[in-house]
Amino acid sequence: MLSKFTVFLFCLGSILSTCHEASAQNDWSRWRGPSGNGIAESKAAPLEWGSDENVIWKTKVPGRGHASPLIIDGKIFLTTAEQKDQTQSVICFDQKDGKTLWTTEVNRGGWPKRLHPKNTHATSTIATDGKSLFAVFCHHNNVHLIALDFDGRVLWKKDVGVYSPAYPFGYGSTPIVDGARVIVTNENKVKSAIVAYDTNTGEEVWRIDRAGVSSYSTPVVAEVAGRRQLLISGGGKVASYDPETGDLIWTTKANWAVTCGTMVWDENRVFASGGFPGGQTIGIDARNGEKLWDNPAKVYEQSMLAFGGFVFAHADNGVLYCWRAADGNEMWKQKFSKRRVAVSASPVLVGRNLYFTAENGETVVIEAKSEGYQEIARNQLGDEAFASQVVCGGRLYTRVAVDSGGARQEWLYCLGER
Repeated sequence: MLSKFTVFLFCLGSILSTCHEASAQNDWSRWRGPSGNGIAESKAAPLEWGSDENVIWKTKVPGRGHASPLIIDGKIFLTTAEQKDQTQSVICFDQKDGKTLWTTEVNRGGWPKRLHPKNTHATSTIATDGKSLFAVFCHHNNVHLIALDFDGRVLWKKDVGVYSPAYPFGYGSTPIVDGARVIVTNENKVKSAIVAYDTNTGEEVWRIDRAGVSSYSTPVVAEVAGRRQLLISGGGKVASYDPETGDLIWTTKANWAVTCGTMVWDENRVFASGGFPGGQTIGIDARNGEKLWDNPAKVYEQSMLAFGGFVFAHADNGVLYCWRAADGNEMWKQKFSKRRVAVSASPVLVGRNLYFTAENGETVVIEAKSEGYQEIARNQLGDEAFASQVVCGGRLYTRVAVDSGGARQEWLYCLGER
């Protein structure tokens, strides 16, 4: 017969497990979701929406930015930049109603003189370790990492280094948190590096020399091929590092010099795509870096999504693809729409439904299967959509812009079944 204390511990464990699962489903606490691969913990999300359909709330976002929402503990965090005074800020919204809770300006002035028309001065999504926020901005010719608490107070700042890219497109990589480290890329023609900092103090933990690399991708730490690997593409290669030390595990040659998307993976393989000077999508054995397959598809700014033994992508040519992960065999392809539209946002998977969003604000929802293209719904929201959607607690959160008579306004939407 179980003792009262044993029963108490069992009940407590069940409660804590339930709370953890509920928290995971209600939060989106990193770039590309709970595991960094675009797959939502939430098993449901709205299939249909519009400017007045299935809108739980919407709120104005000042300035301009392409950062995706970070959601944790009932709060939503975004970065934004305002042209008039050249300010860069972190904003906090209430998750339940979208009201602005605080705004912290972290920089004024010193913006790069040139910027790609599809980029902004607040493109990097915020990272968190559950205690602090970590935001990255480029200004005064340097990349800067800022740590804040959840009430908007600046804890520490770090100058990551000079940023002088080979191409004057601006900065776009997102910081990531791995344990007690926040990892930042600074890949440019002067002194390229990936740097890990202590989340509590901002002290440097390790540094990876990426000499000769001028690229824009966000790295990711994945459990693949039986070990934890820090994965990143760019500089004519795909590379795997030990996230604890920064030591190189393997590297694989690729056809492109520049990439923007974050790599994806399955149990034993990793997948990357790039677009300059030539397009290429590549599948690699994560045990040793051996190239398994490649094709000429260009999935440049946006990331892909790996699920169920297949890789799904919205390529720059306006075509949706499904490839078999093992050998790259094309299972199907389908035009996103009758007219070619550009894409920057990365897809999200909810249950077995894939959400792909184009720059014109159009989202198509399809079934994540290899047997053929199966469209479930198609929706329009706003005139511009560069930020990637996030899904938690059965709701979809998206940052879009509306141009009304030449006056551009960004909005943060919370969408859900009503």
